[in-house]
Amino acid sequence: MLIVSAAAIIDIDGRVLISKRHRKKVLGGLWEFPGGKLEPNEKPEEALMRELFEELGISTWKSCLAPLTFSYCDYEEFDLLLLLFVCRKWEGQVKAREGQKLKWVFPNEIQKFPMPEADKPFIPMLRDLL
Repeated sequence: MLIVSAAAIIDIDGRVLISKRHRKKVLGGLWEFPGGKLEPNEKPEEALMRELFEELGISTWKSCLAPLTFSYCDYEEFDLLLLLFVCRKWEGQVKAREGQKLKWVFPNEIQKFPMPEADKPFIPMLRDLL
């Protein structure tokens, strides 16, 4: 089972950052919340802080990551436990450091973007939250 930490990064205007997976990756071409897999002995918040820096060039703190919810998905290739945190405070400018496409969207627009099954349950929660 893969365990992944992801973030609903929310800007001052109430928009959420989504990232498009590279076509050559598993679930390629789909939009998702930024984040990544936990490494051995890594805590979810630590993995997320590391991934946000690697992927987006931003730094945040454990105290700025609020756990929101999780989803479980039984994909054909693997089982996935996806942990979603909310992040409203970070340092640095969001940049696509791995060549991925990024988009800031309002919560009521997220459903217009094709997303992996594991991310879909988060959409109504974010609409209600924001």
